[in-house]
Amino acid sequence: MPGKFIDTNIVIYSLGKDEAKRGVVLTILADSPVMSVQVLSETANTMRRKLGFDINAVVKVVDRLSQVCCRLQPLTLDTLRGGLGIAQRYGFSHYDSLIVAAALQADCTVLYSEDLQHGQVIDGKLKIINPFL
Repeated sequence: MPGKFIDTNIVIYSLGKDEAKRGVVLTILADSPVMSVQVLSETANTMRRKLGFDINAVVKVVDRLSQVCCRLQPLTLDTLRGGLGIAQRYGFSHYDSLIVAAALQADCTVLYSEDLQHGQVIDGKLKIINPFL
């Protein structure tokens, strides 16, 4: 079932003070996007290290995010191999490549990301959308 995948950098705006961006992200989250365990992990790390959240708040946010998404895509050896192939073909960073690979494995047609080129289509299947443009 095709879906829409959300990247960590977009999720983080749901926790921020920029009301316009937070509103956009909350609308995306209301549509129950697909996200990967990697996205949850990166979100937890950012919350702890950059945003100063305590561990109890991190646990609550991770639990809430895992409930609002329609599917959690695992990080597997196949995801890693797919990510390495994406990195070879497109020159993306390792972690961005894993996100793209997870979105492709989840049969998503849209990847919401602020880090990748808006409008780019990956492997003829996955379109990168920056929802803030």
